[in-house]
Amino acid sequence: MSQDYDIDEVIEMALSDHTSFGDIEKLYGLSADDVKRIMRQNLKRGSYESWRRRVRKFSDRREHYK
Repeated sequence: MSQDYDIDEVIEMALSDHTSFGDIEKLYGLSADDVKRIMRQNLKRGSYESWRRRVRKFSDRREHYK
């Protein structure tokens, strides 16, 4: 499988509160699970867990306001 993306760019986008998993998928063809796997492999454990909590909280809140 060839890698058609820059891991640093994907991580930067994933860390941004302004970029959705859908945006990343449109640009790079990576599913939300792919992005989570990349983040888990490239961030320290505490940073990954903090990011997941923030993403989960943000998505729950966003879903509520739709």
